[in-house]
Amino acid sequence: MTATIFQNTQIDTNAAYLLTDSRQLVFPQQTIFFAINGARHDGHQFVAELYKKGVRQFVIEQKSLDNKLLATIESFENARIWSVDSSLKALQNVAKRHRAQFDIPVIGITGSNGKTIVKEWLGQLLSADYRTVKSPKSYNSQIGVPLSVWQMNDTHTLGIFEAGISQIHEMKALQEIIQPSIGIFTNIGSAHDEGFRSRKQKVTEKLRLFTQCNQLIYRADYTDIDEEINLILKSVNPKCELISWGSSENCLIQAEWHQDTEQTYVVLKSAVETYDNQLFAVPFTDEASVENCIHCLILLLTLGIPSAEIRQRIGRLRPISMRLELKEGINNCYLIDDTYNNDLVGLTIALNFLSQQEQRTQKVAILSDLLQTGQKEDELYTQINTLLHEKGVQKLIAIGEAFKRNAQFIKVEAQYFTTTNDFLAKLSTHSFRDSLVLIKGARPFQFERIVHRLQQKVHGTVLEINLDALTHNLNFYRNRVGNDTRIMVMVKAFAYGSGSAEVAQLLQFHRVDYLAVAYTDEGVQLRQNGIELPIMVMNPSPSTFEKLIEYQLEPEIYSHKILDEWLSFQYSGPTTEEEVKDEMQEVPIHIKLDTGMHRLGFTEVDLPLLIHKLQQFPTLKVASVFSHLAGADEAIHNEFTRSQYERFVSGASLLEQALGYQPLRHILNSAGIVRFPDYKLDMVRLGIGLYGVEVNRLEQRALQQIGTFKTVVSQVKHLPAGETIGYSRNGILEKASSIATIAIGYADGFDRRFSKGVGKVLINGALCPVVGNVCMDMTMVDATGVTVQEGDEVIIFGNDLPIVQLADQIGTISYELLTGISERVKRVFYKE
Repeated sequence: MTATIFQNTQIDTNAAYLLTDSRQLVFPQQTIFFAINGARHDGHQFVAELYKKGVRQFVIEQKSLDNKLLATIESFENARIWSVDSSLKALQNVAKRHRAQFDIPVIGITGSNGKTIVKEWLGQLLSADYRTVKSPKSYNSQIGVPLSVWQMNDTHTLGIFEAGISQIHEMKALQEIIQPSIGIFTNIGSAHDEGFRSRKQKVTEKLRLFTQCNQLIYRADYTDIDEEINLILKSVNPKCELISWGSSENCLIQAEWHQDTEQTYVVLKSAVETYDNQLFAVPFTDEASVENCIHCLILLLTLGIPSAEIRQRIGRLRPISMRLELKEGINNCYLIDDTYNNDLVGLTIALNFLSQQEQRTQKVAILSDLLQTGQKEDELYTQINTLLHEKGVQKLIAIGEAFKRNAQFIKVEAQYFTTTNDFLAKLSTHSFRDSLVLIKGARPFQFERIVHRLQQKVHGTVLEINLDALTHNLNFYRNRVGNDTRIMVMVKAFAYGSGSAEVAQLLQFHRVDYLAVAYTDEGVQLRQNGIELPIMVMNPSPSTFEKLIEYQLEPEIYSHKILDEWLSFQYSGPTTEEEVKDEMQEVPIHIKLDTGMHRLGFTEVDLPLLIHKLQQFPTLKVASVFSHLAGADEAIHNEFTRSQYERFVSGASLLEQALGYQPLRHILNSAGIVRFPDYKLDMVRLGIGLYGVEVNRLEQRALQQIGTFKTVVSQVKHLPAGETIGYSRNGILEKASSIATIAIGYADGFDRRFSKGVGKVLINGALCPVVGNVCMDMTMVDATGVTVQEGDEVIIFGNDLPIVQLADQIGTISYELLTGISERVKRVFYKE
């Protein structure tokens, strides 16, 4: 039976799962795939692949339905396909109709910051009173919201969904999907300001979420929010009860608080009996957490939860790490730390991340019971079993009564424990070796204790790598070069200090075309960690040729000497033309032309002999011809760059004519992609730009810094004027000072040139200059006037202290700082 194709009709599907990313497929027979043609990815490219994997329901866009795609889908047997104007709108409409089936209270949360934290805390605080469905992680976008709402089923008694927007006209669609009855507007800040004409316009657009709400909780101290609510929302939704809180007497609830070292005491005052003279101890002292807690407090009071019960629940709140972190573990393991909650969607996300990692072949999952899913246990744990199999988990550590009760549905090798304490008491660290270990548990199980036991113990200096920022930067450059140009990413020098294997895994997942490393050993390490992408080696040597062949690594050929050595090695064994052909076709080479950099490469004078040699070996495959721009980052060199490009195109053309085919041509680096887009040719080479540094400084705001380099305060001393600090007594105190010793030195990558006040670090938001000389393992900084104590976090560089600024302090470039971070520094990779 051939495919049934529906044209612009309502999507009537029996699918249990909505899919927009082909890489996240789990249950193909129960899935409907929405092929979305976005700015950076086109889902239509993966329709045929998903059909082969068992998907039988598809939504495609008419504008993408060319003859080739039409012929493809018409060949699908027993498939149902909807052709629509917009797959995104179709996805949203499916979710909107699904939401309309349920008449339960729904909390809708928006704002610039705190949405996800408030949502997660409310989920914890209300777990005893409601069976809750909520957004997984920070699923608050035009795609994330429909996927979140799709989880609703007949067992749920409360929904909690967050909504985020980046430009006008987006919130209306999210309101229609969420249909909140209670609203929380957390705050307003600068996030996504660029998508709106003004801050007021952004507030007005966010308020569209609450046009049908019965109640709205907000902090009136944000005057932009307060004014727009009273000006606009009152007229659009006059029945909405406005529950304002803040410091003003005009608020419905006046909030006051004072702090000690460990908690904040919040007093809520109001003429309304529900809120009057309430005192709560909040277990946080930072402003953001206190604000988020007060939103939660007021909502619980609004829902009628007794104050005494609220006090107990609030006291149990803990900071939530919304990040999914990849860390080094003991015994050559990697740990995936996702310990803040455990629900089916979150588990699916975590297992997808686990399946993307190929550093270790043995995959282990440590899971707690899934709480309050609303599903029958036999159905739920059968689904979990399927997930574990689909994502390649070979061993399960299951903790909780429910897992024990449903052990018959789990078909992978498993061990069962009633509590986390039971597991830790019997834990033998030797049982975890050479494995990828996912640790995911609901908050009551305190799985952070398991992470602590299994994590590799190193000192407190760490480089945190934001994989979402890496993806953002990759997509920025992808958008610049378009779909027709391939991308080679440089992961040499330990991926610019960020961690080669982990970064390469992400790039492989996002389907880049090539990787490049400096030396063969770097390529071997990538292959041993499961990287299958083509890899170019920029500095091959005869001693590594066997490794190149063994691990399918492609050498850069830049001189007659290295070419002769490669040909001699390749042709020394085979004796017949067929044997030569079989051997040679497996490892292509890359020809480097020197057009003006004068580092490596064949010059114009070298080309005739190069062509002659290549023609003598017609089975030798040239994968690419490339060159390197010497001054793409500076306008003063524009004419030279143009001449380099012209020389390169001319040389590449001669090679193409001689070879009888066209190898890939590439000359643009990160700087060139931005400044010379017309020179993109067949491929570009993305280097430092991926890591968040735009060397031209023209598009720096469009990139995200991927790394936060941090350490801790080891000790604080209060010293009188006249004392000296450090080696050679180079730090002389002119006044009484507070000196903080931080656990980082030049052996970690904190350059000695930062000595004597040149370098500054951030401690609790304050810049603290270096005093005296940077030591090998420690540095002393002046923290006078800063509230600081032992164990406090210290930022070397990050979002609030950009690495570019740090490099400027010592007259160097960001490359040097990144690649100078020692491998003894722990890398933690995370996704939001």
